[in-house]
Amino acid sequence: MANYLARIELDGASPEDYQRLQAGMQQRGYRREITGEDGVVYQLPAGTYYVTESSAVLSVALHAAVDAANETGMRAAVFVTDWHAVQWAGLEPRG
Repeated sequence: MANYLARIELDGASPEDYQRLQAGMQQRGYRREITGEDGVVYQLPAGTYYVTESSAVLSVALHAAVDAANETGMRAAVFVTDWHAVQWAGLEPRG
């Protein structure tokens, strides 16, 4: 099983465009909220998503993110990476 982190930047996008992107990513199993070791749920930055324990290979995870970005009708830059551990600073708790 793999963990993937995706970063998608929509060129000239509005907040509504990112909401459409989020819906598409959510349909594909990606999330924008991550739970820390402290039990607090944090919001990832706009255009940043993750999925854990996926049976998909990296190329499939990338294509899923590209498909979600394409559904917005916006030009997009998409980056997906495999990860085993994650740490962060400065994320806002979900509110």
